[in-house]
Amino acid sequence: MSDYALELLDISCTFRAKDDPGQRYTAVADTTLCVREGEFVSVVGPTGCGKSTLLNVGAGLLAPSSGTVKVFGQPLSGINARAGYMFQTEALMPWRSALANVMVGLQYRGLPDAEARAQAQAWLARVGLAGFGDRYPHQLSGGMRKRTALAQTLALDPDIILMDEPFSALDIQTRQLMENEVLELWARRRKAVLFITHDLDEAIAMSDRVVVLSAGPGTRPLGEFRIDLPRPRDVAEVRMLPRFAELHAQIWSVLRDEVLKGYAQQLTKVVP
Repeated sequence: MSDYALELLDISCTFRAKDDPGQRYTAVADTTLCVREGEFVSVVGPTGCGKSTLLNVGAGLLAPSSGTVKVFGQPLSGINARAGYMFQTEALMPWRSALANVMVGLQYRGLPDAEARAQAQAWLARVGLAGFGDRYPHQLSGGMRKRTALAQTLALDPDIILMDEPFSALDIQTRQLMENEVLELWARRRKAVLFITHDLDEAIAMSDRVVVLSAGPGTRPLGEFRIDLPRPRDVAEVRMLPRFAELHAQIWSVLRDEVLKGYAQQLTKVVP
C-alpha cells in the first residue's frame, strides 16, 4: 500500500495553440509531483506555468498527454472520486441558498434530503456560517462565499483536497482568516492537500512542503522545500519567525528568475 495519496508521475500535457490549431505547445513536461497522506503541499510558480493544469490532471478533469496518475497507489481512470476541488473562480450556484449549495454534492451521492441537510448545516456551522444557510450567494460577502465553497468541498469528506488559488480575490484580513480556517480544519482530519498559489508567503505559512515550478512552456519542478515551522500555525504570527524569513529567502532565490521569465513572456503576448 502506497503512503502517497496522489502521485503525478512523469506528466506531460500538450495542447493545440488557440491562434494556430496546426501548432502545438507543451504546457507541462516530464513533471513528477507526489503528496503523502495527511501532507499539505503547496505549488508556486510564475503565471502561466501550468499549476492549474497539474491540479486538473490530479482531479481527473484532464488526461495527460503522457505519464501516470495514481490515487492511493491505484492508477486513475476518469474523475478522481476521492478528491474534492475548491476552485479559484466562483463556483456556487446563484439560484441556490448557501445551505442548498453545500447539500448538492451530498444529494448527488444519494444521501436522503434530510441527512444531506443535517450534514450541510453542520459544515456551515464549522466554517462560521450557522446563521446564513438561507442566504443566496449575492447576499454573502466574498469571504462568506469562500467559506460556503469550503464547506461544500469538505462536506463530501474527500481523502484529497485540491485547491486552486482559492483566496486570491480576498482582502488580506479575510484571506488570513480563511487560511487559518483551512489549517484548523485540516489539522482535525489530516487530509492530503495540494494547494496552488502565487503567494509565496501563503505557501510557506500553510504547508509542509513547497514545490517550485519553472516558467512555461514546458514547465518542470525546479526544487522542493521542507517547511519545518512548528504547528499549529497562525499565518500572521508565523511570518514573524526568523526561520520563516530564512525559508522565504531560500525559495525566492529559486523562484525569482522564473517569475521574471514568466512576466517577460506575458508582456510579449500583449505588446506588439
